[in-house]
Amino acid sequence: MTATSLPVLLASVTVTFNPSISELEAQLRALPAATLKVIVDNGSEASRWAKIESLATTFPNIHLIRSNTNLGLAAATNLGAQWLSSLDSPPEFLILLDQDSEPQSGSIATLISAFQHLQAAGHRVGCIGPLLMDLNTGLTHGFHQLMPFRWTRSYPLAGSHTPIQCASLNGSGTLVRLSLFQQLGGLDETFFIDHVDTEWAFRVMAHGHELWGIPAAVFNHSMGQTSMRFWLFGWRVWPVRSPHRHYYLYRNAITLMKRPYVPRVWKLWATAKLLLTASVMLIFGPSRIDQVSSMWKGIKTGLTTNAN
Repeated sequence: MTATSLPVLLASVTVTFNPSISELEAQLRALPAATLKVIVDNGSEASRWAKIESLATTFPNIHLIRSNTNLGLAAATNLGAQWLSSLDSPPEFLILLDQDSEPQSGSIATLISAFQHLQAAGHRVGCIGPLLMDLNTGLTHGFHQLMPFRWTRSYPLAGSHTPIQCASLNGSGTLVRLSLFQQLGGLDETFFIDHVDTEWAFRVMAHGHELWGIPAAVFNHSMGQTSMRFWLFGWRVWPVRSPHRHYYLYRNAITLMKRPYVPRVWKLWATAKLLLTASVMLIFGPSRIDQVSSMWKGIKTGLTTNAN
């Protein structure tokens, strides 16, 4: 536990659910020692929670929060942010982390420096994020950009010092001022998981703030439970998700399409992506019947869910 009376520049919130202890340890080692590290556990099994508690004793400045049930990624993240905001001297910056993300050397300092430089240059910075590298394939995930009539992805070289203005950022690695995170109401807890970061990004932009990708900051990060590599006008990384995850992916995408602040171009792109995802799972994916059944259930729920 850390002293809460001293000013802290950066705090992290990591949401865990039966995490790999070795991956979590690698993440904690990669964070600067002065970072106030909050781990919010979403009801991991007792033996895994005991290992998380034991691991936490080997690092400074860690605060543990445990839920007896799985609250979902959004609600657990908000819980961590609320605890940070309650401190006498809340941190200036908040970085959101998945349990399997590992910042490469110097990447955290690079993110903070980039945020400060962009703001000093007159940009209304909302969030910035690192370049994510998939460990299974060695490929990066790039940054989504909104072009006239086109939703596209930019693939800068890892280590490039040119920031990329984005239309969306992956949740893990997102750096934001804690005050702005709280001002905008945190993450949408109705989404539980999947497209939580997409909704947040569009809401940040709808309030007049910018999103930036920082390719000089690189995080090791796996998308989905496993990933596969295929060629489609260039090599792509495709996450392989469980039927349970595909339910939320489809439900939340349909829900987002009904919201007025979501760009129309994204809605068209998302429709095509959902169709492509179903096709890929039908051809290459495991548990094909279960996958398609969960996707269809997600679509039906999304269509009947209140847009707000």
